[in-house]
Amino acid sequence: MAKLLTAYQDTEPIDSFALIKSADMRLTKTGKPYLSMVFSDRSGDLPGNLWDVTDDQINGLLPGKVVKLQGVRGAYQEKPQVQITHVRLSQAGEPDDPTDFMVHAPIKTEAMQDELNDLILMITNPTWNRLIRKLFTTYHDEFLRFPAAKANHHAFAGGLAFHSLSIARLAKSVAGQYPQINQELLLAGALLHDLGKVIELSGPVATQYTVAGNLIGHITLVDEQIVLAAHELKFDLQSEDMILLRHVVLAHHGLLEYGSPVRPATMTAEVLHQLDELDASIQMMTTALDKTPDHAFSDRIFGLDNRRFYNDRKA
Repeated sequence: MAKLLTAYQDTEPIDSFALIKSADMRLTKTGKPYLSMVFSDRSGDLPGNLWDVTDDQINGLLPGKVVKLQGVRGAYQEKPQVQITHVRLSQAGEPDDPTDFMVHAPIKTEAMQDELNDLILMITNPTWNRLIRKLFTTYHDEFLRFPAAKANHHAFAGGLAFHSLSIARLAKSVAGQYPQINQELLLAGALLHDLGKVIELSGPVATQYTVAGNLIGHITLVDEQIVLAAHELKFDLQSEDMILLRHVVLAHHGLLEYGSPVRPATMTAEVLHQLDELDASIQMMTTALDKTPDHAFSDRIFGLDNRRFYNDRKA
């Protein structure tokens, strides 16, 4: 069985097939072009720089392509990388299916679909139920296939659904503990809050930000889809149901500097924000600690203030 990228140790030679997750042409201090690359397989990512690149390499080594990668496992600023000695596109008879090199959600798509259906049935408010059904009819496949991010948290195929459903499960538990919370609105917000990422991101293979994703962002994009769906369903945008739903979605990042156009101003919106933070943080720590030996510190996690975490988990 072929060795996975994250299984290589420092100074160990690498000889493996991998997916190009990103390949950005940059210039050295002397003006020479090179490719800043990230390779991936179902174990995770490994960055590396390809120096002295040719035009053919720049034009051929594109995100989404499967390549034969050779080099040495090293580190830069305490983070793993590959010192590339040779890289070429996969040839006839060699592995070439990008989906074979992708990390996938730990729950099968069919199970996530069933759970989504059950959660929608729990939302009996007719405005929220009809609007959610419409949006998930439109973006059904993308919701189940897309990652929740390019990097940071739930950055794997099916990550968007896995993250949203995880928050919905937390929402049910919290609402059971605190009956003063509007459970239906919290569930609706959990399912919809990141749906704009199906427009913000390019898809599960070699995920990139789209033009709309870079210039507008997923929060505004999903609010736009909510408004358009409401118009088609002839809902009154000034009704309290619509305003409350839009608010919990718009406020879910919590702070203006984190991309939310408004801060949470209802209990439901604040709880959704906190659950979103909790689930994202646990996933980032889990990803890092899965690669960390017992009783050792992880690599620094950019999305958690560049902190390192000690692996105190039970086996």
